[in-house]
Amino acid sequence: MGYPMAGHLARAKHELTVYNRTRAKADKWVKEYGGRAVATPREAAEGADIVFSCVGNDNDLRAITLGADGAFAGMRKGAIYVDHSTVSANVARELEQTARAARFQFLDAPVSGGQAGAEKGILTVMVGGDAQAFATAQPVMAHFGRAVTLMGPAGAGQLTKMVNQITITGVVQSLAEGLNFAMRAGLDAKKVVDVISKGAAQSWQLENRGPTMIDNKFDFGFAVDWMRKDLQICLDEARRNGALLPVTAIVEQWYGRLQDKGYGRLDSTSLMKLLTEK
Repeated sequence: MGYPMAGHLARAKHELTVYNRTRAKADKWVKEYGGRAVATPREAAEGADIVFSCVGNDNDLRAITLGADGAFAGMRKGAIYVDHSTVSANVARELEQTARAARFQFLDAPVSGGQAGAEKGILTVMVGGDAQAFATAQPVMAHFGRAVTLMGPAGAGQLTKMVNQITITGVVQSLAEGLNFAMRAGLDAKKVVDVISKGAAQSWQLENRGPTMIDNKFDFGFAVDWMRKDLQICLDEARRNGALLPVTAIVEQWYGRLQDKGYGRLDSTSLMKLLTEK
């Protein structure tokens, strides 16, 4: 995700210094877009007005931000750190407090739109944090986000992303069940998609992933491994706030079954395989 997002910033003539835990990826990016690659997050952050990150989970984010070589050690006073990872609201609040104590700003800004959205520069960005910092960073994020919205204080971006993932997985599971039903009933499943997409069942997932699910194609970027991780974050938060997530809990277990079958790197719409395979 970060590779094309940073590419949009380079094309907009921003000066970039990049870091990746796999140095070859950073070097490849510099060869394609310019700028320079460095050996530590701290070096990447030094002197920057805005620092962006996008990693996998809470531990990954702590690893690149904290400690002697972490990005926070290189942040100048008054700068802004924007994290686009999908992580817990707790770690977002924790890092925002650490940043504020060091006199710079932290925004939690998870994204939706997948790899395709990142490459096309049309991500949805859900932001939590200080309003003034958001106002400064929003025009920069707009280079890769078609909708960049402040949702509230620290952690609000991550909470909004949880709603996004809860909603998506419910739709994908229902879509898988409906399409499997259509095929077993002897219907032309793609014709069914075309017809019901013109009615109350219409959704982005139906129109864009329905046909690929029917064709057993599941290589669209947002992996089962990451979706299950996201749902576990949602379920942890729900245990704290008392929200009931019965469908989400079931779908999280189904993603676990996909992982057990060795399908962890397939697209999250591969829920369909649990219905069509013996």
